[in-house]
Amino acid sequence: MTVLEAIEVTKQYNMGEVLVSALQNVSFVVAKGEFVAVMGPSGSGKSTLLHLLGGLDEPTSGEISLAGHTITHLTDDEVTVVRRRKVGFIFQFYNLVPTLTAAENVGLPLLIDGQKIEKHKEKIGNLLKMVGLAERSDHKPDQMSGGQQQRVAIARAFVNDPEIVLADEPTGNLDSKSGTAILELLRESAAALHQTIVMVTHDPRAASYADRVVFLKDGRIVQNLTIEAKNGASEDIRNIMRVMRELEL
Repeated sequence: MTVLEAIEVTKQYNMGEVLVSALQNVSFVVAKGEFVAVMGPSGSGKSTLLHLLGGLDEPTSGEISLAGHTITHLTDDEVTVVRRRKVGFIFQFYNLVPTLTAAENVGLPLLIDGQKIEKHKEKIGNLLKMVGLAERSDHKPDQMSGGQQQRVAIARAFVNDPEIVLADEPTGNLDSKSGTAILELLRESAAALHQTIVMVTHDPRAASYADRVVFLKDGRIVQNLTIEAKNGASEDIRNIMRVMRELEL
């Protein structure tokens, strides 16, 4: 079952009098339960692609379908509803609200959607337990480490039962140990919950936890690589680095 599909997507920006093509005729399909990593050098279009896939920006041309909705044909308000109910986001810098507790931060997407958090206390508690923070539910972000804050962000991304989770460099601001724990958590979520994940990363080790790696260069998809072990295995990391060398990324 296809959860996400981009068809011949192009994104162009005007920078003064210069027209810049961030993405050029990109076609991209993600199946339910698939964990896909997107790699490429700075300026290759990784973050642009993620923003388009999540309905945070509009393509210049082409179509994007998300959870059965062709979002390029929807109004801004309709896209907002689809994004709020069908997409979970994980960012490099956590984006937690500093005045809210861990539990309140996890429940924030439900509150924004007009739901009462009180009705979802058990669900929020279960998510915090899943990410190993059951004892930290009443702690605010400044009382938690970076790795713990990112775990809260992951729980928040899952709270609305999204069709897909989009992660932008989720380990980029963490030390190696915390980063590994986050990657293992995402891998387990994809496997146990059949959660669909698209992760942008520059790190071959992070990408090796995915099912598949999509390589972007100059706004185009230039190669796909299937990952075998999906757990940070040395052979998978070497294969990713080999492809990067071959593509001069």
